[in-house]
Amino acid sequence: MFIQSVSLESFRNYTDLSIDLDSKINIFYGANAQGKTNLLEAIYLCATGRSHRTSYDREMIRWDLDQAHIKLILQKEERQQKIDMHLRRNSKKGAALNGVPLQKLGDLLGTLHVVMFSPEDLALIKSGPKERRRFLDIELCQLYPVYYYDLQQYHRLLKQRNHLLKTLQRKKERKNDLVETLSIWDEQLISLGSRIIESREEFINQLNEKIRPIHSHITGKKEQLTIRYEQDISIEEYEKKLNKSRQRDIEQGNTSVGPHRDDLSFWVNGMDIRLYGSQGQQRSVVLSLKLGEIELVKETIDDVPVLLLDDVLSELDSQRQAYLMDYISDLQTFLTCTGVEDLLLNKFSGSTFYHVKEGKIKKGFEG
Repeated sequence: MFIQSVSLESFRNYTDLSIDLDSKINIFYGANAQGKTNLLEAIYLCATGRSHRTSYDREMIRWDLDQAHIKLILQKEERQQKIDMHLRRNSKKGAALNGVPLQKLGDLLGTLHVVMFSPEDLALIKSGPKERRRFLDIELCQLYPVYYYDLQQYHRLLKQRNHLLKTLQRKKERKNDLVETLSIWDEQLISLGSRIIESREEFINQLNEKIRPIHSHITGKKEQLTIRYEQDISIEEYEKKLNKSRQRDIEQGNTSVGPHRDDLSFWVNGMDIRLYGSQGQQRSVVLSLKLGEIELVKETIDDVPVLLLDDVLSELDSQRQAYLMDYISDLQTFLTCTGVEDLLLNKFSGSTFYHVKEGKIKKGFEG
């Protein structure tokens, strides 16, 4: 698959943009804060239904307007598909596929697959568990839309259970009746949570198969990498632990066990690199992770994803840059950088360049 064109109207600092794109490598260069990342954000939004930078749609709309539009034309399986995204300042975003409005934003998932790699990803190892769960969930949602609905429903139930726990925390009378109600929420939570755990476990097993040879190659066969899925609870113990924690949950007004507390750890030659790895080792692991993600997507959808590289090459040394470029020769790639001197120019001889300045994009290289 590849993106043929993107049009933006009142999105971030773009007033009105329409741009045709190369099916291979597209390089967007220019000074900081000119709109390079904004373009990648618009593409990411069309693929996942969410921004990778903000939870608030209003932040993606030009400050003096009430709405913004994105139109994206995608070539996929020898046919065109059109994605329309409509952002509103005072209501929920809407989307349409091939001119047909979607009742649920999740119905967009699986249309466009992207893998994004940004400088923030290089901090994934040292970040908190929330960011590592986010990495898991974003890819699983793209690959398996049913996972998106399971996850969405799980968090809705979790919110409702926590509301009930806070009520029980304050309630003096009829407490036993409310505790019985809690059992109903628990049954549904266990069912959904177990499916989420199972999906995550399978995904990590598949990803490990992809990243081991990649990481070994990157490190000259000196390092063996394994990702461990650190489940907060196993499926077998879910009901038992949830019941056991019930009184504590009531006292705290919060659900203390479940997949919303899962984490990942990264082990190189038997060492947890979150604790003991050098910055270079951590960057090699994240690079392996992204390349493994690409390979897993290829295998799962029997097609290639679109790769978004947001100013990441400047964060990698020349050796890691070369490994990355060798893996993406068959992908449509959107690459941002402040200056072409950051690039391995011999690797980009056939690329299409775009100069980005103040929310305007001009095709061609201005040396």
